[in-house]
Amino acid sequence: MPRKPAALATSSASPTPSNGATLMNVAQAASVSLATASRVFSNPELVRQDTAERVLRAAGELGFRPNLLGAKLRAQRTRIVGVMLPTLENAVFAECWRGIEEAALAQGYSLMLVTSRYDPARERERIEYLLRHRVDGMVLTVADAARSAVLDQLDAERVPYVLAYNQGTRRGKHYWVSVDNRVSARAGVETLIAAGHRRIAVVSGAFAASDRAKQRYAGYQDAMRAHGLEPLPPLSLPAHTPTHTPEEAEHIRRLVTAPRGSTALFCTNDMLAIGVISILKRLGLSVPGDISVLGYDGIELGQLLEPPLSTVVQPNNEIGARALACLLARLNAAGADAAPDRGPPRATLLPHAIRAGATVGPPA
Repeated sequence: MPRKPAALATSSASPTPSNGATLMNVAQAASVSLATASRVFSNPELVRQDTAERVLRAAGELGFRPNLLGAKLRAQRTRIVGVMLPTLENAVFAECWRGIEEAALAQGYSLMLVTSRYDPARERERIEYLLRHRVDGMVLTVADAARSAVLDQLDAERVPYVLAYNQGTRRGKHYWVSVDNRVSARAGVETLIAAGHRRIAVVSGAFAASDRAKQRYAGYQDAMRAHGLEPLPPLSLPAHTPTHTPEEAEHIRRLVTAPRGSTALFCTNDMLAIGVISILKRLGLSVPGDISVLGYDGIELGQLLEPPLSTVVQPNNEIGARALACLLARLNAAGADAAPDRGPPRATLLPHAIRAGATVGPPA
């Protein structure tokens, strides 16, 4: 017997508006009764397969999703937290995930993980996936928190979430856990300046896909100007993790071998720094003998390099754990109908550190 199509929910769906459409709109578009449309979302096994498929198709075309986190169902906790990170290929997010997982297990919560691949369009699709699985709330890292349509959607639907790494303002509407990306980047670049470097360049991924990279570049500019030095335009690579393409290698070669080329590179994450060091070595250059490289993140992998990576360290495990704790505090406060000032703080700013490593030395 053919399988029934997967429904968007497993408990009774409220016919309240979602994404501008109502359950009645869906029923009319699918030429079924309101009761039949409701059963597709609540008890799909009671509906004929072709009818259910017609209703689900109409729901997709209208952008309808049952309001599973509405007031009527808010008390019915699933004890599942959704997590959206850009990727697990970058160890910084793997370390963050470990902190989230350990904190969730300690509190008896399950997790559902999705990745956005640094793609704002994919963010929306992945968030919809989490909502359809009735997560109680979310821990998220988005491309740009200040201009995120996904966060606007979650705010409109009153879905609790906490941002990890995205740094808002202390008086802003978002809840977030991060280090101060701009201040910490400035501190890192000042270690390069203290080592004697004056021609320092930034290697970054696309700013549109990472507001953290943009903030760290601003910190670089602060450090350079504070010391009377002219900031250089960033070398923006297509990806936030190295792909070792010939184009990348050529960009790096030009940056360091041009007349008055850069003597030091500040990479806005450690995986980029590791990739850049690999490219420099293939070009026959030594680090830090010929050129210095500073990373950002403090991932454990950086300490295993030879020489060990000099980097700005952020507490990735703690960022994940604190973001999960903040989210659970929000959920508990909402469940107890607590006053807004009784909930967790919106902004959690954690300290950074500088790991000296051995990839930074004086200019050649």
